[in-house]
Amino acid sequence: MNRNDLRRVDLNLLIVFETLMHERSVTRAAEKLFLGQPAISAALARLRSLFDDPLFVRTGRSMEPTARAMEIFALLSPALDSISTAVSRAAEFHPATSNAVFRIGLSDDVEFGLLPPLIKRLRAEAPGVVLVIRRTNYLLMPALLASGEISVGVAYTEELPANAKRKVLRRSKPKLLRADAAPGPLSLDDYCARPHALVSFAGDLSGFIDTELEKLGRKRRVVLALPQFNGLGTLLSGTDILATVPDYTAAALSSAGGVRAEDLPIEAQTFELHMAWRGAQDNDPAERWLRSRIQMFCGDPDSLD
Repeated sequence: MNRNDLRRVDLNLLIVFETLMHERSVTRAAEKLFLGQPAISAALARLRSLFDDPLFVRTGRSMEPTARAMEIFALLSPALDSISTAVSRAAEFHPATSNAVFRIGLSDDVEFGLLPPLIKRLRAEAPGVVLVIRRTNYLLMPALLASGEISVGVAYTEELPANAKRKVLRRSKPKLLRADAAPGPLSLDDYCARPHALVSFAGDLSGFIDTELEKLGRKRRVVLALPQFNGLGTLLSGTDILATVPDYTAAALSSAGGVRAEDLPIEAQTFELHMAWRGAQDNDPAERWLRSRIQMFCGDPDSLD
């Protein structure tokens, strides 16, 4: 196919194809693109004619791509990223008058500890923008970025999509939260003897601090596991339960009253908090503005560049 032949290709069809590859469902693709199911089915029929291939075959409740569809997707996805980048570079962004919708993925600790000051800044600069916050973590982040359900995420990350970009936002050190009135810092013996609360997305009863304690031949006892940080301070209040949380979360909880934060009685490793974003939107003026504000109000002061 030469460039003149491209005139008969509807770019919207390619967007539908990419969405179907991510969703593997006509219903979910229709919801994602805010279209009716008949429109998606009609687009799929045109795609099959265009590529002379079934593209998807139904397997149970899912639509599995054919080998030809996988081949097309491998070539098409980066091409659509390039088109998106080229178009976005031509657009200007004016925060004060924009009504853009930003879709951001945040881990629970970041949402609780770092989102409030970011919201205040964004409301002051861009009162018309809309934020859609999605809960994420290192397991969910790759799929959310790859599908375009979020354009940027803040969490601890591991593997990311090939076209994603990432930078260290801040290096976090854990802090100890306590609500008792006993003076002075806790000793390691006291720390291990006291009951502990743990915030865990998956409902685990152990975390990184247990690995550190194990190196010293020590253990702690977790008596409460929670899925989120909201309400942790209230639950600790009036009890002897301890919690070990990221420093920025500890600051937010202690500022609300009822608990205080202090250093741990052991030397614990720091963790890198990352900001990751879709490579296709690396040069998008609106997304660049958003990332600069995330870096400014969620990152370490010395992370600015």
